Order: sequence, then structure tokens, then C-alpha cells
Amino acid sequence: MNFLKTKWPTRSITGWVMAACLLFGCVGPGVASETVLRYFPSGSIYEYRWKLLELALAHVKAEEGSFRLEPYSEEVTQNRGVLLLRSGSIDVIALGTNEEREEKMLPVRIDISRGIVGFRLLVIRAADQARFAQMDDLSLRQKLVFGLNSQWADLPIMRASGFSVVTSANYESLFEMLAASRFDAFPRGLNEARRELEERKQTYPQLAIEKTKALYFPFPIYFWVRKDKVALARTIERGLRLSLDDGSFRRLFESYHEIEIASLKKDKRQVTLLDNPILPAGNPYPDTSWWWPAGVPRR
Repeated sequence: MNFLKTKWPTRSITGWVMAACLLFGCVGPGVASETVLRYFPSGSIYEYRWKLLELALAHVKAEEGSFRLEPYSEEVTQNRGVLLLRSGSIDVIALGTNEEREEKMLPVRIDISRGIVGFRLLVIRAADQARFAQMDDLSLRQKLVFGLNSQWADLPIMRASGFSVVTSANYESLFEMLAASRFDAFPRGLNEARRELEERKQTYPQLAIEKTKALYFPFPIYFWVRKDKVALARTIERGLRLSLDDGSFRRLFESYHEIEIASLKKDKRQVTLLDNPILPAGNPYPDTSWWWPAGVPRR
């Protein structure tokens, strides 16, 4: 049979084309394809990370096509998120680095947070402000118990630095535990503490940000993809570098963190500098120059 010369019924051809489109997808002439990327984690304190990824991908749209970001629909732990990325249920993760994560995932090795997550304010019970104000570095280690999530990469950093830590696998329960005096302080990133307390002020009015102390350790945050998604990693890296070159990366960073940057410049905090023993070899220390005031001591 000569398929080129066969006269197929118009109705049959139309039905076949519609069925093929349903099965395989059809993109008309001049219509750009769209790639959906499911991401983790989501929530208000992570909004900047995904706006930055949107910005980076917009820089490569002409070459790579359009991307649409969607949060992963279920609330899962960080360890579960890594497993879901490796299975293909999640496409991009934004988390800190350690050797285990670098073995299991492929990092885009550009610090998207510029080190700001490693500058930790202490969320405490407001009634303890005077007690904390009188403490020095040694007292913070010897007289206090800190609360952290058991799956967060900063847990071994705190323990290696001599801090007493209690843990929970549930992020929200840490606020409840602090309010109930199960521990003394909950260290949160400079970019996180204010937003978290603002969202919970009705539930935990007794909690506040401690006014005189802070911790700092080098803690880069990367975008991560599956090991075999090398092309996606290169696309994200190219978009980030282009946004660094034209200044849009920095403008976005400063727009999301302007309140924290301004408060850090005027606050007089005693900053305890910590090593990061879990930072894998080959990872540069974060460049904090966009937000770190000149007078703060550095190691």
C-alpha cells in the first residue's frame, strides 16, 4: 500500500491526530515547550531561593525554553526530600552541603544565600533576654541547651563546636519545645528568624530574637539535581552566572534581605565564630560581602 497516495477519511485523520496529541503531546509552530521543575523545600522562608531559580532560568529561556516551577505537594523531611529527588519525584532541591549530600546528588556549586544562613540569631523566650546578655562564648557552650532539627546539616557543626543540642525531626515542634522550656535557644539564619516569629506571634507570643548574640559558620546553600541531570545543572549554573554578571542576582538578594541587612548594621552583637567540619573539600567559603558590615570580626 502506498501510504502517501492513500486517501484517508478526513474524520479518521482528525481522530488519529487528536489521539496522538493526547499520547505524545503536540507543540504547534512558534509555541515554545515548557519544562516543569518540582522543587523542595517550600514555604515563606524559602521563597527567595525559588525566586532566584526563576530569575536564573529566565536568563537562559531563549536557549533552553521555558521552565515552570512547582513546589512538591507533600510536606516531607529533608532526608525524604533527597530520596524523592533521587527517584525523580523532585527535580531541584535547595539545601546546605555535606559529604553525604554530595555523594547522592549533583550540586550547582554557587552559593545562593551568600552565607547569610550561616549567620545565626538565637530565638529564645523573651523573659531570658537579660540572662543571655550577660553570657560570653564559653557560657553559651556550658550553660545552654540548643534545639535543632535532627536532619539539618548544621547539627554536627553545633555539636563539634561544643554546644549541647536536643533534636526533633519536626521543624514546627521546635518552637513548641522552646516555649515549653525544653531547651534554651533555637538558632535560626539571619534571613529566617524574623519571618518565622512574625508568622507565629499569635501562637508563641513569649518567643523573641535575642538582642546581643549571634553565631556564624561558613554554610553555603546550593541548588541540587539528580546525579544524571548534568544538563539541568549546567543550565541552572549558566543562568546564575548570567544573573551575577548583570547584577540581577544581587538586586534580588538585597530586596529579600534588606530589613535583616539594615538591622545587622545597627545592632551590636557578640558574634561567636565557629568552624564547619562538615564542609566538603573543594567548597569555597561563602562571600558575605553583600550583607556583612565591615566592623564584624572575621576569622
